[in-house]
Formats: sequence, structure tokens, C-alpha cells
Amino acid sequence: MASAPLLFFDSGVGGLSVVAPTQALLPHAPIVYAADSAGFPYGIRSEAEIAARVPALLGRLVERYRPRLVVIACNTASTIALPVVRAALDLPVVGTVPAIKPAAALSRSRVIGVLGTDATVRQAYVDDLAARFAGDCVVLRHGSAELVRLAEAKLAGIATDSARYRAVLAGLFDQPEGERIDVIVNACTHFPLVADELAAAAPAGMQFVDGGAGIARRIAFLTEGQPWAEAVPAHRAVFTRLGEAERALAPALAAYGIGVIESL
Repeated sequence: MASAPLLFFDSGVGGLSVVAPTQALLPHAPIVYAADSAGFPYGIRSEAEIAARVPALLGRLVERYRPRLVVIACNTASTIALPVVRAALDLPVVGTVPAIKPAAALSRSRVIGVLGTDATVRQAYVDDLAARFAGDCVVLRHGSAELVRLAEAKLAGIATDSARYRAVLAGLFDQPEGERIDVIVNACTHFPLVADELAAAAPAGMQFVDGGAGIARRIAFLTEGQPWAEAVPAHRAVFTRLGEAERALAPALAAYGIGVIESL
């Protein structure tokens, strides 16, 4: 149906960094943005918790909103639960993986930093990406729940201290050979939301890469030729827990054209 939406799923608001490039390519696509606020943050949860929680929630969301496509706009959920979700849902599911391949293509020093959540950076999936696409590079990793909180705070309109960003980046730079890093992979969809703050805290000339644009192109490819409603699309956000903290995100969501907020 022309009115069938794209469903984006994350633990919080990080997936908005994927929504933005998707809207640039598909301006007529209606969007349902789903945040598992009751389970936030995923980065500190166990693999077993995420593997059980994500498919169950997506099943409920698909039943309610009948999307044409699901985007797991969360690196942690994708690296752990993507195969199970794809097996369970009878529609296309797009995942999010760390942008190690483009980072290796950019790096001159051959030392790359991967900045993600604790749950993401310890996954064997990241080992595989590094071996396949950055075999001649030193790939250093750092997991940060703090940076997720900083991104959520920024979108809620709360001021954040630049020293906190420097402390997060020190988790990469203080490792052996960390001073040689010239490209950092933002391996969490929350992190591009604080791109300016990270750039200001990093050494001059540091490059940051993420998978948002590539995911948007994949969504556009999978929906090529499908009809969209001619009217201006109505976007909505749905939270698994809807309280004051989630309602405080209304202005940030409105910037993406998301005017309806509801609970699952």
C-alpha cells in the first residue's frame, strides 16, 4: 500500500541519524520511529537479553503498523539479533553494521578506531568485519555507554560538557598505537548525533565515518518502484515507555517531521 510506512527501530533516539539520510532520498516515505525506551540502553545489556527482546518487540510493532520494510537502526541490536529477526518477519529487514570497510579505505596511518557500545565492540561480527575489510590495519575498539547518554541528553535540549567527549575519545587514543588513529568509526547510531562535539574534542583532521548514508541507499534500493502516497507523509514515534524523558524529545523529533508520539 502507498501508505505503508518504513519502520525504524532503536533502543533510543540514535536511529534518527539513519532517518535523516533516508528522508533525503525518500521524502514521501511515511516513517514510524520506534524506541525501546523501557529497555534503554542496549549497550550494557547481555546478548541473551537483546536476542530475546528485539524480535519480540519487532513482532508487535509490525503487527500494529504494517510497515513495508523494517530498519534495525541500532548497531548493538543488529550485530546480535538481525538473523533471528529476519527469520521471524516476512518482510525486508535492513540492519546496521560498523562502517569498518569505508574507514579502512580512508585511513592513511592504517590505524582505525571503532567507537561503539560495550555490547557492539565485543561482538565476533566486528572481528569478522575487521579481518575481511581492514586486514592490514590495527583496529582499536572502545565501548562507551556515556556517549549514548550524551547524545540522548543533547536531543532533549540538555547542555553537555566538552570534557566528557574528550574522556570518551581517550578510551581510544590512550591505547597502544592510539595516537596514530586517523579515522574513527561511529559504530553506534547515537554517535553521529554528537558529530560536532566529537570533532571538537578530537585532534585536528580526524575523520569520523558511519553507515547512515549507506543504509539509506539500501532502503531506497529495496523500495525502488514502490508507490508512495502523494500527500505529505505523517510520521510518528512510538516508545515502549512514555514518560517525561521521552516527551522532552518532542522538539527534536519535530525537526524530523515526527509530530505524533505514542506508547507501544
